[in-house]
Amino acid sequence: MDGGAAAAAGAGLAARAGRGGQPEAYCHRAILDAIRYLVDNGTKWRAMPADFSPWDRVDAFFRRWRDHDLVKEFHDRLRRMVREQAGPDPEPSAGVSDSQSIKADAVVGHDSRGFDGGKLINGRKRHAVVDTLGLLLGVMVTAADIGDRAAGQDLLAQVAAAHHRLAPVWADGGYTGSLVEYSPAALALVLAIANAVTTCAASSCCPSGGSWSGSSPT
Repeated sequence: MDGGAAAAAGAGLAARAGRGGQPEAYCHRAILDAIRYLVDNGTKWRAMPADFSPWDRVDAFFRRWRDHDLVKEFHDRLRRMVREQAGPDPEPSAGVSDSQSIKADAVVGHDSRGFDGGKLINGRKRHAVVDTLGLLLGVMVTAADIGDRAAGQDLLAQVAAAHHRLAPVWADGGYTGSLVEYSPAALALVLAIANAVTTCAASSCCPSGGSWSGSSPT
C-alpha cells in the first residue's frame, strides 16, 4: 500500500475513533458488493441497480483500489484465509496451470483478439494457475492465438515470484517443450506435464473446468 492509500486508510480509522479526519461517505462492503454484482452480471457501470451506491462512486472506488493494487491484496488475503480454514499451509506448495479460449463479443477490438486454430474459436484466451484447492494464484488474458507455452512463461514467472514454496505445477500437453526445461532453470519451479492417468488432486482445481483426480501436495 503506498503513502496515499495509507493516508486515506488512516483518515478513515481516525474518524471512526473520534480523532478527526474526514469520515467515509460510503460503506466499503457495499462498494465491494456492487463491484462483484457488475462482474458477475456483466452489466455497464451506468446500469448499476439503484440498491447499490451511485455507479460513479463505485467506479471511482474500483479504479482507486485497482491503481494501488488493493484489489489483488483483497484477493490474496481472502485466499490465505480460506487455506488456513481448510487446514493446509497458507502458502501453496503445488499448483495447476491451464488455459481456455473464449469467443469474444463483437465489441472486442481486433487488436486484442485472435483465432485459436485448435479450438476453432475467435476471441481471447485466459491462462490461469491455481492451487490444489482451486484457488487462483495467477491469471493472464491474451488473444486466443497466443500459445500456452508463450503465455505460460510470463505467468509462471509472476506466480513463482509471489509464491516461493511452489515447486511442482501440473499442466497438460499444451505446455510440453522448452518451457519444461526453462522452468527449473530460471524459475526454480518444476513444470510437470500430466496425462490422462497422472493428474492432480481436487477436481475443482483445473481452471478450464476439466477433471483432475488423485493426490498431491498442498
